[in-house]
Amino acid sequence: MAKEHRYFVYLLTNWNNKVMYVGMTNDLIRRVNEHKTKAVKGFTEKYNVHKLAYFEETSDANAAITREKEIKKWRREKKNALVIQANPEWRDLAVDFGLSPCHSD
Repeated sequence: MAKEHRYFVYLLTNWNNKVMYVGMTNDLIRRVNEHKTKAVKGFTEKYNVHKLAYFEETSDANAAITREKEIKKWRREKKNALVIQANPEWRDLAVDFGLSPCHSD
């Protein structure tokens, strides 16, 4: 029996929702934890972007890659609207998965 694959497109922000990052992964919890612990050097580490504000899931890797690229091209207002539709309080959704919440840095 074939294993079902899961892919996630996600949006991270910083504590005051001013900086946004769009990414794609096959393991959302692991990847968000890497951002939170600054295990990966780069943009999210530099700007303290580790609050999971939005994510969506698919079983199609190509669809996830396409969606990530699509969202990355959007203006900030459209990205904000996507988050607000699913998460109007801009909560750190990673807390629902048992990860520590985002704090101001």
